[in-house]
Amino acid sequence: MSAALQNAAAKGVLALLRVVHRWPLGVQARLGWTLGALLHALARRRRRIAERNLDLCFPAWPAERRRAVVREHFGWLGRSLVERGLLWFAPAERLKSLIHVEGDVQFAERHDGPVMWLVPHFMGLDVAGVATLLYQGRYAASIYQRQSNPVFDAAMRAGRLRFGNAEIFSRHEKALPLMRAIKRGAAFFNLPDMDFGARDAAFVPFFGVPAATLLAPARMAASLRMVVQPVVAEILPGGAGYRVRFLPPWTDFPGADDEVAATRRINAFIEGEIARNPAQYLWVHRRFKTRPKGEPKLY
Repeated sequence: MSAALQNAAAKGVLALLRVVHRWPLGVQARLGWTLGALLHALARRRRRIAERNLDLCFPAWPAERRRAVVREHFGWLGRSLVERGLLWFAPAERLKSLIHVEGDVQFAERHDGPVMWLVPHFMGLDVAGVATLLYQGRYAASIYQRQSNPVFDAAMRAGRLRFGNAEIFSRHEKALPLMRAIKRGAAFFNLPDMDFGARDAAFVPFFGVPAATLLAPARMAASLRMVVQPVVAEILPGGAGYRVRFLPPWTDFPGADDEVAATRRINAFIEGEIARNPAQYLWVHRRFKTRPKGEPKLY
């Protein structure tokens, strides 16, 4: 497909999201669940990645349980795609009526020093980003994965920045602008759990499987004396909205641990949250793509 057709298709999808986001959330949820069922049936490559991840992380589970979690996961994935329009276009008042926050959401606003929000890749990830802008006043900074389509990329940037009080940096850029923003007082919305290769990473166990895991969160927390506050988002069933939990800050991170041990602590925390809500974790990502030297590929 030519670039012009791709851009036209992207504009069509965005126009559809602008229409759908006005519908009741329960209707959007049913539409998202239907889309998820279609993706489960048609997106075979992503389904196989999710199945492989579950096989690796939960080998003791019966096979049917793992497959059931994958099917449910695609339902939440479909919802996250359909409801992206709600997050990008709905007025703040409507979002506040749907996003239920728990815990100390204003910790970063009160804290004088650097703060890192540690946000694992659950399906409600973008809801957590909105919550940090709507429910507290500290300036925020984050990194995002630049989209290959320029229309979608621009829409994503505009949607995530439309409430102001924040800036985002492409993962392809150098780290210096982000570091400057943090030193100026921005709280860092950090996503610690994707495989970006072996560079600046270590093979740290994730459900017992060595996973290339970025060391940057531990290094930044140590060098900038950051307080780490985990934030976990959840999509609630039907039209009930979303839950974003601002968990107790880790005031002792990394403490006496070296950067690898501290990174293991992050992975252990994410494992615990996945155990609470396994179907909403981002299983379609190849979390174990990068392998230690000499080990066979897992996908």
